[in-house]
Formats: sequence, structure tokens, C-alpha cells
Amino acid sequence: MATPTQTRRISCATPAPSSTPNLCCHPRSGKPLSGQHDTTNLANADPLLTRAKKQKAALQHLITHGPQTETSLKCLGFSATVIEGLETKGLIQRIRKVLWRDSPKTASLLAEPDLALNDEQTHAIQLINLATSFQCFLLDGITGSGKTEVYLHAIAHRLASAQQTLILIPEINLTPQTLERFRHRFNSPVVAYHSQLSDTEKLTVWQQARSGYARVIIGTRSATLLPLANPGLIVVDEEHDNSFKQQDGFRYHARDVAIYRAQQENIPIILGSATPALESLHNALCGKYTLLRLRHRPTGHAAPPLQFIDIRGQRLQEGLTQIVIEAITEQLHAKHQVLIFLNRRGYAPVILCHHCGACLDCPHCNAHFTWHKHKNCLKCHHCLTQQARPETCPQCGSPELKPLGQGTERIESTLQTVFPNTLIRRVDRDTTQTKSAMDRLREDINRGEPLILIGTQMLAKGHHFPHVTLSIILNGDTGLLSVDFRGTEKLAQLIIQVAGRAGRGTRAGKVLIQTLHPDHPVLQQLKQGGYPAFATHALLERQQANMPPFGHVALLRAEALDPQAVYSHLTQIKNRLCQQINLSNPPLSVEVLGPVPAPLSRRAGLSRQQILLQATERKPLHHVLSLLEHTLHHSEIPTQRIRWSLDVDPIDLY
Repeated sequence: MATPTQTRRISCATPAPSSTPNLCCHPRSGKPLSGQHDTTNLANADPLLTRAKKQKAALQHLITHGPQTETSLKCLGFSATVIEGLETKGLIQRIRKVLWRDSPKTASLLAEPDLALNDEQTHAIQLINLATSFQCFLLDGITGSGKTEVYLHAIAHRLASAQQTLILIPEINLTPQTLERFRHRFNSPVVAYHSQLSDTEKLTVWQQARSGYARVIIGTRSATLLPLANPGLIVVDEEHDNSFKQQDGFRYHARDVAIYRAQQENIPIILGSATPALESLHNALCGKYTLLRLRHRPTGHAAPPLQFIDIRGQRLQEGLTQIVIEAITEQLHAKHQVLIFLNRRGYAPVILCHHCGACLDCPHCNAHFTWHKHKNCLKCHHCLTQQARPETCPQCGSPELKPLGQGTERIESTLQTVFPNTLIRRVDRDTTQTKSAMDRLREDINRGEPLILIGTQMLAKGHHFPHVTLSIILNGDTGLLSVDFRGTEKLAQLIIQVAGRAGRGTRAGKVLIQTLHPDHPVLQQLKQGGYPAFATHALLERQQANMPPFGHVALLRAEALDPQAVYSHLTQIKNRLCQQINLSNPPLSVEVLGPVPAPLSRRAGLSRQQILLQATERKPLHHVLSLLEHTLHHSEIPTQRIRWSLDVDPIDLY
């Protein structure tokens, strides 16, 4: 198969004004644009090359033989300095162009042998490899159960048939780790696609995927739209992750788009997760998806049990209980590594005046400023407003401004005091801005020396840390009292994912979770029966409330500077919509709820309010959405200076 690769071709350019002959070489054929001139002594006639013998010889070679690649010129003895000199003088031009060559052919598709499989993995791979048309597989495997090895075997089967595989992952910081593992396994071309690539790099990957040269494409949610010459399989790893949902602009869920695309291409798709989304799990239990379970780790160790630490009435050392500090000390003395999870960046989420009780709030949002001590600035994590921390309270002038609560920066500072001789690495958006940050982190982890990792949810997704034996969640209550109906689902997924980073190597793992509500039903379900027990109960609750996956919802949100204008706008839309619903024959079974303020009712200076549309079946909801679209675009309801968005199947209500 002819396939593209990028290289530089060098050809003659239009000579400078001081040059006598007026001709140039065609970039492809190398022929002069005008045949009236003798090209034999063209280089000798150019006064710019009187003393540059090498440049003169290189130019004469290009005139005689036509455009050449930069590599071929260097092989003939023309250095990069010679080439750059000709380009500077305007006598040649370097053009980056796509050339074509055959796909690499190797004796074996595998660069390294497959790992040994257990019975569950073997059964899953057999069923996947038997699929020759569209079939959606839900690979429900506990953390560390070898889901990636199942992917690798399934991909190898497709590579043997010269087919391509598209692999979607939730986070950019997972790309180097995944790319490295897949390149080590396969001799076929493996490429990555994500938003941090330059436009040229994105174009190259796009061309390689479209031509069929790239056999394995690994990317984030936008990669689901890449063209494929010969698709054979799609894999969505960590399919439950919210990062697959595009939350602004053109809203879509990459997992759902991938399923639809697999159906259109008539190829199988694998959804993999240790904590499947309740929608995916429901589809599997109903028979729409083929359910494949992995309940054992190849190491033989069971998933680490959850141990809850009741922090009510306890004295904390900057958010850490004495039990946690002792557990960390024990693991470090045994030369093991520890992971500490806190989904909150910065030093402190609140700065409070101890004299008058006022908080330093963002002037544009209904949210507190977060203090980032390292840069000594206040940041709003919603609208990204940033300002210097004041010396005195803006309300009363008191200098007694106290930081309340803990962020990853504060925990890092505390642990550096408690464990001064231990390497500590903080992993959040503030410390992983550069492309090499995660590479350096993996190097520190893979050395196997005692280490403490502190981070946000970036640490909870798909990473393989073989030397981590203790995972600690400092705040296990986030989501228990959320106004979002998916709040407990997200919390359960987060706890199981963080817990799963421990005990993935040869040593068993341990998990500690600090909480104010150790007896909460959600936490007890996770402790006694793991994620399956929670999911069973959560699906029952969703069915009783007619919420997804048993019902279907859409969210209409409007925002503007004037809150009254937003409320009036949404009220008029609701009244018009309800009138149209009631006039339908028969009336559509769709409930319109609201308008109500969004949980974050003010963001970036705009008042935010919303309407929720809820229906038991998809068809009447789509009909109402069509009516809504017509109302928004063609009615006389004023929409000046009001921005609105419609989100079908929202993953949160914020």
C-alpha cells in the first residue's frame, strides 16, 4: 500500500534581481519554466556564487537533476550550511512535501512476545476476534486485571488482516505511556493524535490515518473524527470518563460517536473500564452490548480493600490524620511508594478574614478564590481570573487573612516537612504544563525508589504504577451531597480508580480513605461489594426517578449579564414549549422543569439559568427538541445579549 511520509524537497527558486538568467525549476519535474535559456552554465553565471564553490556545485546539480530531497543532497556531500546559504540568497527553496512509500513490511507484526493470559482474558479475546461485523463489547475488568493486554491481542488480530485500530483515551497525559507500550509491542506504525500537537503534526497524522499507513491511532476525543482507510476495530479505554464529553462549542460524547461510527463502518468496538458508566452497564445487562468480565489480576493479588478513617473529632495535621502519617511512614520504610489523592489544586481553596469573616471571592463568579502560594496569587478556577493576594481584608482592612482548607500544594508542603528526606512529586495542572513533565514523572516512578505522589484526578486514570502499595484519598465525601444526579456515580468511580493504582505490581496494595461519613450507604456499598454493588443499587434508584439510563434528559442553559432578562427569556420559552406539547395529538410525554439558577449561578460575570427536559422515551424528547429549536430560532422571543446552549444527555448540571 502506498503510504505518506513527510520529507523536504529542494528546488531552484526564482533568482535574485542581480542574477542574469531569469528561470526557475518546476518543483516536481525539475524542468525550467522557459526552455529558451541554456542551463549548462547557469550556476557559473550567477554573481552571488563567485566564491562559493560548494553552493555553485549544489545549484548546478539541482538544475541538472531537478528537485532533490535534503537527505540526498547531504549524501552527495552538500552540507546543511551549503543548502541554507543557497536558500538565504533566494536561489533555491525548501518545500515540505508528502512523499509516498510502501507500508513497512516485517517478518512479524509483534516487536515483543505476548504476555501470558488467564482464562478470563483468553475468553474475552476469543469472542472479540470472532466478531466480523458491528458488535459492542463492554470489557468490565477490575483495576489491574489486564484490560490493556486484551486490547493488544485484539489489535494484533486486526493487524494480521491489514486493518487499522482507533484507540481513544481520556487524557493527553496518558498518551506517552500508552504510545510507548503499543510501540514496544507492534512493528506496525503507531501514531498519536491530540490537541497539544502542532497543526503540521496533526496534518501528518491525519494523512497517515487516511492513507492507511498508520495502523494504530491513539488519541483523545477528537481522534474519533479521524478518517481511516481500512478500519477494523475501535477501542474506548476508560469509557466512563467525563473527558470524552465536549462541554462547550459543538457538544458531543466521543464514546457515543465512536459507537455510531463502528456501526457505520460495520466493525466491532470495545468499551473498557473498571467502573463502567451506568448507561453502558445498563445496555450490557439488557443485551445491547456483549458483557465481558475480568475479575482477577494476573499478579494473583485481589483488588485492595477499602479502609475508611473517621475524621470526626480528630485533630488533623494540615488535613492528614495520624493514622495516615503512620501508614505513609511504614510504606516508605519498606522502600515502597505512596499515592495521595486530593482533587483540589492550589494551596488553600478559601482565604478568610479572621476579624470580620469575609472571604476573598472572585468578582465574576459565585466562587471563592483559590490561593496558589507558590506564585502568591489568587486564582478563580472557573473563569481563570487571577490577581495578587491582598495584604489586608478588602472589607475591614484587617491583616488577619487565613487560608482555610487544603489543596495539593499545601499537602505537598506539609509532607516535605514531615518527610524531609523523601522524594515528593505533585501532579496537577500546575506542574504538568510541559510535554516532558509526565515523562520525568514516570522515570522517577519506574526507578522503584521510595516516593510520595500527590495529585488530582490526573493520577486516577489508567496509570500503571507497579511500585505503589498505598493509595490515600484525603476527602472521600466529595459528591455525597452533590445536587447533580450523577454525583455519587462519579464519586464511586473516582474512589475505585484511585484505589486501583495500589498493588498492581508484585506486592499487595492498601487503601485509606478519610471521611466525615464512614457509614454513608454509598461508601458501605463500595467497601462490601465494590463497584458492582454500588452500580446495582444506583441503577435501581435511577429507574425509580426515571433518570438516565431509564429516562432521557436535555439541558437548555441561558446566560447574560442581567439575571432578570435570562429568567424572562427562559420563562417565555418554557410557556411556548408547554403550549406546543399540550397541543400535540396525543400530548407528548415530556416534562419541562425550570427555569432555575444553575448550581454555579454566576460565571465570568454572566448569570446562568437553565431548563431541564425529561422524558421516558427518546422519540418524544427529540420531537420536543425540534420544537424548541424552531422556537429559539424563529419565534419573536427576544434573544439579544442572551447566550444559550442545548446539551442532550448532559454529564453534569453545572
